[in-house]
Amino acid sequence: MATVVAFHAHPDDEVLVTGGTLACAASEGHRVVVVTATDGNTGGATDEEFVRMRELRASSAALGVHRVVHLGYADSGRSEPMLPDPPGRVRFARADTEEAAERLAEILRVERADVLLSYDANGGYGHRDHVKVHEVGRSAVARASVPLLLEATLPREPIVRALRLASCLGLAPRETVEAFRGAYTPRAAITHRVDTRRAARRRRAALAAHESQVHGTGRLAPLMRLALRLPVAVFGLLLGREWYVEPGAAPAYGLRSSIFAEPLR
Repeated sequence: MATVVAFHAHPDDEVLVTGGTLACAASEGHRVVVVTATDGNTGGATDEEFVRMRELRASSAALGVHRVVHLGYADSGRSEPMLPDPPGRVRFARADTEEAAERLAEILRVERADVLLSYDANGGYGHRDHVKVHEVGRSAVARASVPLLLEATLPREPIVRALRLASCLGLAPRETVEAFRGAYTPRAAITHRVDTRRAARRRRAALAAHESQVHGTGRLAPLMRLALRLPVAVFGLLLGREWYVEPGAAPAYGLRSSIFAEPLR
């Protein structure tokens, strides 16, 4: 059995980006650990029982995760310029990359991690904390000699097509379409497409655990609420794939169907 560590920027990213993969790995008997760089709070509270950390623990339990770790940084937010650091903590995007990498590497060593799940070079859609996860994850894997790094992503082309259609219908501004032309990863560079439909019920329950985000005013809140209204079978059909890039691997050999699978020939 392997140990899979998933490194994320904020609570709720674990289910949005890798939830199906983690649930499937746990159900197969692998040890699964979630590390979050921040607690999702842009204020000064550090109590681990802060609401978003409570939600993360509930979400992780639904997925079958064995351990949850907060790396200790504050959420960098989206505001420009970035807010000052809260008392006693550094915002993750402002943190020293190598210091953060060593914190993560120590967890990887203790856990004897076989796989680290991180983010692609764009940090998905470009959030500065997500880009930092990419940078810290790559450095930590080298420090801890983890055998396999997989960077979570989405295929760029269908997202751009969907946004272009939404723009034509007046549902999305043209600026959003342009912003996503450089987001995530081109389909040709993706190395893993993991079928997670069998974990739909657990992933849906994990998503529901993030009540503050589901019922909040964030940009993803309407989509989260819509997803939770779907029957489990439909939820799995629409959201039952997760994609990864293995740095240095050759996509031309075919998409891997599992994070543990050999290349398809």
